[in-house]
Amino acid sequence: MGAFERFLSLWVGLCILAGGVSGYLVPEVFQWFAKLEVAHVNIPVAILIWVMIYPMMIQVDFSSIKDIGKKPKGLLLTLIINWLIKPFSMAFLGWLFFRVLFADLVDPQTATEYIAGMILLGVAPCTAMVFVWSNLVKGDANYTLVQVSINDIIKIFAFAPITAFLLGVSDVVVPWDTLMLSVVLYVLMPLIAGVLTRKALDSKQDHSKLNYFIQTFKPISIAGLLATVVLLFGFQAETILANPLAIVLIAIPLLLQTYGIFAIAYGSAKIMKLPHNIAAPACLIGTSNFFELAVAVAISLFGLQSGAALATVVGVLVEVPVMLTLVAFANRTRHWFKQV
Repeated sequence: MGAFERFLSLWVGLCILAGGVSGYLVPEVFQWFAKLEVAHVNIPVAILIWVMIYPMMIQVDFSSIKDIGKKPKGLLLTLIINWLIKPFSMAFLGWLFFRVLFADLVDPQTATEYIAGMILLGVAPCTAMVFVWSNLVKGDANYTLVQVSINDIIKIFAFAPITAFLLGVSDVVVPWDTLMLSVVLYVLMPLIAGVLTRKALDSKQDHSKLNYFIQTFKPISIAGLLATVVLLFGFQAETILANPLAIVLIAIPLLLQTYGIFAIAYGSAKIMKLPHNIAAPACLIGTSNFFELAVAVAISLFGLQSGAALATVVGVLVEVPVMLTLVAFANRTRHWFKQV
């Protein structure tokens, strides 16, 4: 991980400050951006989201799936965590904190939107940063690629139904057309574009063109993330200034979710006697979120100035430092697992 990526939380924090101050000082600029919508999709934000997601999808190699049967246990662990545990635990924590523990601090409508944002984070397994976490714990790179590829295929079919179910349980009226449009725009289309780009640039004999393309786009992708944060917090400036406590309230259940899911996954990996180079990345994949997708769908479903959009952006702020602490823990406990 480069210095810029390592301090991503700092840059996100600075962009939050810049967006909030700009939104307060020149609100008319952000109001103009907010009006650039087609079918409930904000065009500037959609472009920035694509700038973020597309380079990540290029890294997915579906040809690696043929090796899935060689080491099924690590993949099974990730799939159970990602699709059978994490979405539902996130929904539960959202309900617990914003309907019970923080009920007197947040009005019911805002609480519903915060819960929705948390659910969107919980239903979006990570795609890109997974490769960084895997590298930092000396994980099996090929196996990580298999896990990401399988999760992305499942995401195409499972993201919308699980999201709709959990939002429905949380008393949110789900506009199915907008949700499906979001999946097509931010999962299916970038994935197809990534596959076509990979096919055009990569070959069995020479990976240099593909690697150069990915490395070239990486800073552009991060710049897209930071620009999105500035826009979102510019849109949210009045709400945040009126209630700065909101960010802290959202961060608390997100932190609990992240550490709790990792504990479940890591303990399960030890019981399953997985080697460390598969166990550590499998647990980190199951813990981290595809926050770019969550942000995009939150904006599409609830709007730029919604509590749901705010919750997903707080997820960006929380994730990187938390994941780095988990990477450090995984490296310190390497001796708990067999080595390969």
